[in-house]
Amino acid sequence: MKYPLLYEIEQRFADTAIQDVPARVRELFASADLQSQVKPGDSAAVCVASRGTHDLKDLVKTTIECLKEIGLSPFITPAMGSHGGATGPGQIAVLADLGISESSMGVPVRASMDVVSLGRTGQGVEVFFARDALEAKHIVVINRIKPHTIFRSHVESGLCKILAIGCGRQIGAANMHKYDLGRTIVPAAGVIIEKAPILCGLAVTENALGGTHTIRLARPEEFEAVDSALLKEAWTLLPRIPIQELDILVVDEMGKDVSGAGLDPNVIGFWRREGGERTPDYKILIVLDLTQASHGNATGIGMTDLTTKRVIDQIDLEATHLNCLTSGVLRGCRIPIVLDNDRQVIKAALKLQPDISSARLARIKNTGSLKKFWVSRSLLPELRGRDNIVIHDQPMPFEFDQEGRLSAWPDGQAL
Repeated sequence: MKYPLLYEIEQRFADTAIQDVPARVRELFASADLQSQVKPGDSAAVCVASRGTHDLKDLVKTTIECLKEIGLSPFITPAMGSHGGATGPGQIAVLADLGISESSMGVPVRASMDVVSLGRTGQGVEVFFARDALEAKHIVVINRIKPHTIFRSHVESGLCKILAIGCGRQIGAANMHKYDLGRTIVPAAGVIIEKAPILCGLAVTENALGGTHTIRLARPEEFEAVDSALLKEAWTLLPRIPIQELDILVVDEMGKDVSGAGLDPNVIGFWRREGGERTPDYKILIVLDLTQASHGNATGIGMTDLTTKRVIDQIDLEATHLNCLTSGVLRGCRIPIVLDNDRQVIKAALKLQPDISSARLARIKNTGSLKKFWVSRSLLPELRGRDNIVIHDQPMPFEFDQEGRLSAWPDGQAL
């Protein structure tokens, strides 16, 4: 088969970012006057999510230092629902992969899956919260604000969600996902704020290149307003593929560290997860690998059409199934067509095209890394002339090694 040549495309995203994240966190804590609300020696649970947050290590470490400086005795606890196989050791391992551990942070990491029921919302939804966090005198949460991968609302992924779902451990997360999250997250967070000693939250947005764009320190009564305001900002910063129709999209890797859905539906098309209008319309979606940081959790594989045996061999079915059962999105773990290697899946997709030479094909690293990607020649005319697009005219051929694995990108950033 004669494979199409690929051309490198570079998107020019706004790169506004906070240059000194620890300094900004210190400024926010200094201006918050939290010292008047605490007593020296009080314990503080710092609840940390597992989502990909670029400066998470600095955010957590500086928060801990600031809490110590006002006399508190902090510890870290995961706020990630069912991730890490829904076990304490599994969630500690996920945090360690993100650079968050007892040795790196200088404080204990406590991870029990035990929860306490805090009551019900006005809609009758029972709200659960992590027991180890409730045992602290104060609770601080840290989370990135961004569009969710399941629902649309004025509040999506953020401080309210980490309270209602992340801090609910597997039991709380599973219970919340039985309902319409767009209508229940904020009321559930309200129950928690009323019953639990929430001190503050650190809300973060990121630019399209992964840099920290905004940090806000919010008091619990401000969580909903801050989530809503920063969600609007996050939508403007979300990176996307600047093409609405493709015959084939090749994704080098998927994973939980890329998106909670493995592949961000806001990039590949929300219809692949929830149905509806096919916008954007990427007709055949190929995934070649699973990130190591996913620990075998291949949630989202069900949104793909073709994949490799390499991906399947890495899947931890128990972790993947538990994640999908918790979220209630059962189709997220359905298995697509599996072929032996990269060459075979790409060849199969191309053979379905009426004319390979005019196939509309793109290749990306993952749905969170879209500054650079590659496209076939047929897509160049609609990309030329755009102010935020740079086209490199030296084509790259499809190259495979002896095992049929696709070669890395020229700068080494792909697999």
